[in-house]
Amino acid sequence: MTNNDSLIILAQNPEKGRVKERFAKEIGEEQALVVHHKLLLYTKEITKRLNAHKSVYYSDFVDNNDLWDNMIYDKHLQQGLDQGEIMTDSFTQAFAIGKERVVIIGTDCMELESYMIKEAFAVLESNDVVIGPSKNGGYYLLGMRKFLPTLFEGKSWLSPDLLMDTILDLKKMNAKYYLLKTLSDIRTTSDLSQLSKFQDKPQDWF
Repeated sequence: MTNNDSLIILAQNPEKGRVKERFAKEIGEEQALVVHHKLLLYTKEITKRLNAHKSVYYSDFVDNNDLWDNMIYDKHLQQGLDQGEIMTDSFTQAFAIGKERVVIIGTDCMELESYMIKEAFAVLESNDVVIGPSKNGGYYLLGMRKFLPTLFEGKSWLSPDLLMDTILDLKKMNAKYYLLKTLSDIRTTSDLSQLSKFQDKPQDWF
């Protein structure tokens, strides 16, 4: 990984009542916000030391006084009406400033680790696209060494067929792709058990 690599993190602003709405219905808005904050902190922890150009794209407003260090992360506002348009804009901006390999992640995967992100960049040396499949049928990571806008067109972003539809597009384009390990996003309260494996961290880590 080098500064010619770009890691993009799509992050939702941590605002009570506007994050993890599915959790909020079961555990309340306050606890849902706590979960979201822990996910943000975990994502920061696994990315802050990576040797790449790092950017955070915020859902609602850019916060220059939050947990994302301004000296480590560039900050931008997400542009687009859906996930496809947001990712299209993010990838376009990264390639426009000359980045050679671009990887995008969210903040919902506590099984993702630093070495997996490094692996994603490494396999882009010999593949056009790298995908980190999610167990729900989507993906937790997507990377490219050249921009392929078709991957964001005509997709249903909550569909359990998203990953397969994306792979079908790649096959039609004869694009070479690599699949990382399949992981789980934290989407339901039953997934919250994943948080327990980090309870041995220092108390101020969260």
